[in-house]
Amino acid sequence: MRNYWNKIRKSKDGRVLLSNFGYLTLLQVAGYIFPFITIPYLAHTIGVDGYGKIAFAAAIIVWVKTITDWGFGYTATRDVAQNRADHDRISEIFSNTIWAQIFLMFVSFLLLLIAVFTIPKFWENKEIIFITFLLIPGRIMFPEWFFQGMERMRYITILNVISKFVFTLAVFVFIKEKSDYILQPLLTTLGYIVAGFFSMNIIIRGWQIKLKRPHFKTIFSTIRGSTDVFLNNLMPNFYNSFSIMLLGFWGGSISNGKMDAGGKLVSVFQQFMGVLSRTFFPFLSRRIDKHQLYAKLNFILSIIFTCILFFSAPFLIKLFFTPEFYDAISVLRIMSFSIIFLSLSNVYGTNYMIIQGHERTLRNITFFSSLIGFIFSFPLIYYFDFIGAALTVTLTRGILGITIMYKARMLK
Repeated sequence: MRNYWNKIRKSKDGRVLLSNFGYLTLLQVAGYIFPFITIPYLAHTIGVDGYGKIAFAAAIIVWVKTITDWGFGYTATRDVAQNRADHDRISEIFSNTIWAQIFLMFVSFLLLLIAVFTIPKFWENKEIIFITFLLIPGRIMFPEWFFQGMERMRYITILNVISKFVFTLAVFVFIKEKSDYILQPLLTTLGYIVAGFFSMNIIIRGWQIKLKRPHFKTIFSTIRGSTDVFLNNLMPNFYNSFSIMLLGFWGGSISNGKMDAGGKLVSVFQQFMGVLSRTFFPFLSRRIDKHQLYAKLNFILSIIFTCILFFSAPFLIKLFFTPEFYDAISVLRIMSFSIIFLSLSNVYGTNYMIIQGHERTLRNITFFSSLIGFIFSFPLIYYFDFIGAALTVTLTRGILGITIMYKARMLK
C-alpha cells in the first residue's frame, strides 16, 4: 500500500486523483455528516413513524431520480473527460445533457401524478412525495457529472458544504414536533437548489460554457446514447427502493423507519466507496491500464468497512437513535456485507465494463440479478418484515457483484 501511495502522490495524474478524491469525499461528507448531526434530534422529535414516511417518499423519488439521471452521471462524465480540451464540444455535451434531463424530469413528473392519483398509499402520502420530488430540479441544477468530468471538484464542493451547513441549522430551528417531519425533505431540497444556482453560474458565466437552444433531435440522441447505462442503473430499483415501497405497504411506516435507520448507516460507507469509484472513473477512462491499482484499493477498504459496521452495529444504533429504533441493529449487520458486493460492482462494472464499452453486457447482468431480487422480495418481506427487506437487498447485491466480477474477468 505504501508503494501504491508513493506512485500516486508523485505523478501528475496521481495528484489530480488525490485532489478530486479529497473534494468528492468532502462533498459526500457534507451530504451525510450534516444529516447525521440531525439524526438524534429528528429521531426524538419526529419518531420512527415520521422517519418511515420520509423513507417511503424517498424510495418513490429514487425512481424519478434514476429516470432524470438516465446514466448521464457516467456517460456525460466520460464524454466531458475525453473532450475537455475542446470548448465547443464541452458546451454541446453540457447543453444536450441538461435539456435531456429537463425533458425526462417532466415525463417522470407526469408518471408520478398518475401514480399518486391511482394508488391509495401514494395519495395518503402525496404532500411529502411532491415535496421530495423538488429534489429533482435541484439535482439537475447541480451537475456533479460536469465538474467530475472536468476533474475540477473544488468549486461545487465548497458551495455544497456551505449550503448543507446552513440548511442543517435550519432543521433545529424549524422542526419542533412530529408533524414537522415534512420539512426535512424541503430543507434538503433548498440546499441543492441554492448550491445549484451558484454552480450553474460558475459553469455558464465563469467558464463561458454555452447553454445552447434545445432541439428534440439532439435530446433524443443524447437519451439514446445513455440508454444501456440507464437500464443498468434502473434495474437495482426493482429490489432496492422497491423493497422499501413494499415494506411500506405491508409493514407500515414503523418498519420503514427501522429499515431506513440501519440502511442509512450502511449508506455512509457505500457513499465513500462511491466517491472512490467516481474519482477513478474519469481517470480510468483515459488510463484503463491502472485498473488493478483501483481494484486492490477498493477491495481492502470494503472489507475494513464491513467489519467496522458489523461489529459496532449495537453501539452505532444506540448512539444515533432512540430505543424504538433498536431493532435496526440486525438490519445494519445484514446490510454491512452489501458493501463488499457493491465494491465488486463498482470495480468490474462501472469502472471497467462501462469504460470498455460493454454497457449492454452489464445491463443484461443487472437485469437478471435484479429480477431475481424482485421475485424474492415478496416472500422475504411478507414473512420477515424489515429483516426480509435487508436480506433482499444484501443477497441481490451479492448475486449482482459476483456475476459482474466473473464476466468482467472473462472479458479481460
